[in-house]
Amino acid sequence: MKFTDFNFKDYIQRALADLNFSEATEVQEKLIPVVLSGRDLVGESKTGSGKTHTFLLPIFQVLEEKNKTVQAVITAPSRELATQIYQAARQIASFSPEDIQVSNFVGGTDKARQIEKLQHSQPQIVVGTPGRIYDLVKSGDLAIHKAHTFVVDEADMTLDMGFLTTVDKIASSLPKDLQFLVFSATIPQKLQPFLKKYLSQPLIEQIKTKTVISDTIENWLISTKGRDKNAQIYEISQALQPYLAMIFVNTKTRADDLHHYLTAQGLKVAKLHGDIAPRERKRIMNQIKNLDFEYIVATDLAARGIDIEGVSHVINDAIPQDLSFFVHRVGRTGRNGLAGTAITLYQPSDDSDIRELEKLGIKFEPKTLKEGEFVETYDRDRRLNREKSREKLDTEMLGLVKKKKKKIKPGYKKKIQWAVNEKRRKTKRAESRARNRAERKAKKQTF
Repeated sequence: MKFTDFNFKDYIQRALADLNFSEATEVQEKLIPVVLSGRDLVGESKTGSGKTHTFLLPIFQVLEEKNKTVQAVITAPSRELATQIYQAARQIASFSPEDIQVSNFVGGTDKARQIEKLQHSQPQIVVGTPGRIYDLVKSGDLAIHKAHTFVVDEADMTLDMGFLTTVDKIASSLPKDLQFLVFSATIPQKLQPFLKKYLSQPLIEQIKTKTVISDTIENWLISTKGRDKNAQIYEISQALQPYLAMIFVNTKTRADDLHHYLTAQGLKVAKLHGDIAPRERKRIMNQIKNLDFEYIVATDLAARGIDIEGVSHVINDAIPQDLSFFVHRVGRTGRNGLAGTAITLYQPSDDSDIRELEKLGIKFEPKTLKEGEFVETYDRDRRLNREKSREKLDTEMLGLVKKKKKKIKPGYKKKIQWAVNEKRRKTKRAESRARNRAERKAKKQTF
């Protein structure tokens, strides 16, 4: 479906043309008409599917450009994500013949200056993090009581980071006749009470992706085999020679440790996690955009929602504790049809998690690093083959094995063990006779 089919205002069409946007994504095609209808919506789809313009375009379509009051409020859980939404909104607003005020209220910025500006004029579209927006609403400086649209972007991340209570307070300051739009990569159970409290008969739309991971991404699996992981990641980095690689870790402590090690090896490495001060985060993001780094060590919550261009490689220091983050991590590379490589380090205890990821349709290529080159290995294939051979045990054998596992008398255990062994001997003899018959038959046919 083309964007022209939505019959947007002329300046919105010009803004889309400026971005070279002609075809709507699946999310946009399905959900923009719903948003335009004024109905409450819960949109569930993966990160990077075009959610931002799914709500921004309808907001501008119904915006009264000459009405200088707050008409839409958009919250995002991280400063970086809020800034990206703000920049996308400013791009659309710049094509309007009438001046449209869009403001970005996030933590780590000059609050006094924001209050001074608000005393002179109110923005028509408010974007920001929940904490700063609520501070300005509570102080009476930001007047949102006439807004007609409230967007909660990345709702699952908002919940994970503990901001849902603040979003609740913002929502209670808004009028009752309000369109409520919630966008999220997943809809966890803990989000349900919030949705029931504020949304009126919402349409809940789940956009299932045809492929979990883009087919432009090579997805490798490398065993740590008890090795020092810091040294292994350094070796991998030397073999990759990336344009820009994101290295995902599970904890802030691990991020600090790995960043310190790689920096000591002379690599240009940035670090992103929740304990980094706002000003420092902003400085790091500017350096990343200027390509001052080759590597970024990041935790999931710190990196999610940040759109970093040119990521050629993703390295998973470990499988994420929440498996849903795996797709978010790997999806950082291979964007816009470009090739990418994702490398996941694993140990034997991760096998169950790997199997769960494989059930989602994620295919891994087992690799190992030899003499500076990545080559195929078959470690996990052998494990899978062992499992398949175990599945071939007939019903009688499985019954005997299950009996053996029960708490029974020692003498009876010996009998079961003997029966199991005898059954295996008989099976082997039968297989051997079958092979011999086949060989004799083959010889006769030859002569």
